[in-house]
Amino acid sequence: MSQESELVRVWTCQGWDLAQIYKSKLEAADIPVLLKYESAGLVFGLTVDGLGQVDVLVPAEYAADAKALLQDTEE
Repeated sequence: MSQESELVRVWTCQGWDLAQIYKSKLEAADIPVLLKYESAGLVFGLTVDGLGQVDVLVPAEYAADAKALLQDTEE
């Protein structure tokens, strides 16, 4: 796998709804996104012990732009 196709985590958030907002913002900026999460948290609506955590992953070459965009969202 080349570095260009390697996925890196740029953000971790609590909850599926918030992750979808971040995903939409990145996709609007033409940044490919993959959300990684524990399915039990989504199915049962649990947000304890890391079950509600969602990792936002992007290809390595987009990581800096994605982090900057999400940082602006948080502020």
